[in-house]
Parts: sequence; structure tokens; C-alpha cells
Amino acid sequence: MKTSTTSYKVRQFLLFGGVTTFVFCAVVIVPFLYGLYLTFTSWDGVSKEKPFVALANYATTFADSAYWQALGRTLVYSAIAVVLVNALAFFLAYMLTSGVKGQNFFRAGFFVPNLIGGIVLGYVWKFVFNRAFVAVGEKLNIGVLSDSWLATTNGALLCLIIVSVWQYAGYMMLIYVAGFMSVSEDVLEAARIDGCTGTQTLVHISVPLMASSFVQCLFLTITRCFMVYDVNLSLTNGEPFNSSVLAAMHVYNQAFKYKNYGAGQAEAVVLFAVCAIVGVLQVSIGKKAEVEA
Repeated sequence: MKTSTTSYKVRQFLLFGGVTTFVFCAVVIVPFLYGLYLTFTSWDGVSKEKPFVALANYATTFADSAYWQALGRTLVYSAIAVVLVNALAFFLAYMLTSGVKGQNFFRAGFFVPNLIGGIVLGYVWKFVFNRAFVAVGEKLNIGVLSDSWLATTNGALLCLIIVSVWQYAGYMMLIYVAGFMSVSEDVLEAARIDGCTGTQTLVHISVPLMASSFVQCLFLTITRCFMVYDVNLSLTNGEPFNSSVLAAMHVYNQAFKYKNYGAGQAEAVVLFAVCAIVGVLQVSIGKKAEVEA
């Protein structure tokens, strides 16, 4: 009887999830395991031979100062971008769930930047920073806009942050909108009857009940910022003087530009580990707050 039940469950799984599981293993699990294997080789990405070098690539990774500078730059970029993205997204969600006229139109409008590919987005904003802002600055004699921000080391990173906030805020806004809408109207009405102001209701009732929305948005923003490459490529291409090279771009250059595929793969594994640790810590802390709420 148990064998028959097990066989039925296996057939049912293969019917509904077999194809999806196969595709997931083919495009995620197998390439990931193969990538781990390549970290122990000195493959150049082209030749048939893959000489085994044990842990030499990891030793090279930990000795590569340029990689750690790129990773540190990524941490700074991610920390600032994550805070700004979620602050702006939460503010927009709050405004667009308060009964503003045409709020559905504004929701769609703020979400549109997320639909634009990162490469296209980078080139559009490159024109804005290099031409549009400079033209306005020269016309109105505004010093801070008279020169392209992309031409300075700190300005290039600032431009990346601005574009990322503009791109991601609309998507996170929808998650926060769903969080606001999930708060029971009965609870809000009870708070108003008890004399709570709008700010008190938001801070002490809505925000704690939206803990799951914060967990999701923070996780998505952190992972996207850590792995950003397309906008980094088209907006700054690591310039000026490689001052805006983020970790993902450094890994790509190491593997495909300099033909050190094994070392690049090892750096990618380290980047994945850092991103996974940060993501897991954020989710675990967020889940505890969600349970307490």
C-alpha cells in the first residue's frame, strides 16, 4: 500500500513539477557545480585543457587587492542604495495608499523604470549626466551641474546609486503597497477610535504588521545591488580610473577580459558567499522581528 502511494506521489510530482525541476537543475544546479569545479583549475575559458591547481585560485583571490577594493566599493554602494531604495519605496507606497487621486496611474508610472533593461537604462542616464545636467548647469550657472558627475571618482559611484534608486524603488513600492493593503482596516479603525494620530498608527501598527514586506524588499534590494553589472557596464564601465568597478564587473573582467576563468570563478564564489551570508542574516533577523510583531 505504501509503495503504491509513493509511486502515485512520484508520478504526480513528475507530471506537475518534473519539467520545471529538470530545467532548474540544467540551468542552475549543474552550472553552479561545474563552476565550483572550475575554481580548482587554471582554465582560460578557451582551451580544452583544464589544469588542476587545487586552492591556488582562492589564494589568488584573497591576495587580489583590486578585487577586495571592488568588493568594498560594492558594500558601500549597496548599503547606501538599499537604504535609499527602501526609504523612497516606503514613502511612495504610503502616499499611494492614502487615497490620492489617480494613485493607480502613479503606481504604474513609478514601476515603469523597473521594466527598462539595465544596459538601456545606463546609456539613457549617461546622456542625462553628461549632456542634459551639464547643459542646464551651464545655462543657469549652477556650478555643481556644470561638470559631468561621471568624470569624478566619487561622482561616478553617486551616479550608480541614483540610477539604482530610480530603477528599483518602483518595484519595491508595489511590495510595500501590498503590505499596506494587507493591514486590516478594523485594526486601523480601532486605533483611530483610541485616539492614535496618523503617525502613531503608522509607526506602532502598520509598520510592525508589514514586517514581511520589509524582509522581502530588503532581501531583493541587497541581492540586486550586490550582483549589479549591466548598469555598471553601460553607465560608467568602471571609469574613471577603475574607481567605479563593482565586484560583479571585476569578476567578469577577470574571467572573460583577462582570460583567468578559474580565478574569476573563484572570485564569483567568494562574492556569492558574501551575498548569501548578508542575505541570510538579514532574513533571519527580519523573520524574528516578524514573529515578534
